[in-house]
Amino acid sequence: MTETIHIRKMTRRQLLSRGVAAGAGLVVGSGFVAGRTAAWATEMNALKPETMATLIQMARDIYPHDKVGDEYYAAAVKGYDVPEEAEFTEAGILALDEAAQARGHAGYLAIGWERDRVDVLRAMEDTAFFQRIRGGLVTGLYNQKAVWPIFGYEGESYSKGGYMYRGFDDIAWI
Repeated sequence: MTETIHIRKMTRRQLLSRGVAAGAGLVVGSGFVAGRTAAWATEMNALKPETMATLIQMARDIYPHDKVGDEYYAAAVKGYDVPEEAEFTEAGILALDEAAQARGHAGYLAIGWERDRVDVLRAMEDTAFFQRIRGGLVTGLYNQKAVWPIFGYEGESYSKGGYMYRGFDDIAWI
């Protein structure tokens, strides 16, 4: 049995326009958000995929780390994808998009420059939504054991004799 493979050709202009239109390095599908350049995806349970993509970008803009992949930010905000948080989160993302639109953008994800997104976030930093997301990211992002090596943190030290005799002053990035 032979299988026919259809290849859809695109012009260079079409390819570039789709790449620019897609935005923040995330692919939003029906019921999922995936990384454009990495092998990860997350399914939505209570939130819209666009909301989760905006939440991931918001997390990256609040705590920016170039060496930390989007999959860790997605894991950090996954806790908001539950029915009891969905209404609050959807309303917060709507307000975030409206704040971006008030500054002349189509929405938060449509803002191409990080500094412009940060300006929108600064305008919202006193809201309950922003404070809840920012506060949740402290533990949601930094308590992931997979990101600890990126920052040079080796984990707890008690079981290994403590920090005193393990080179407590050998961290090069401080």
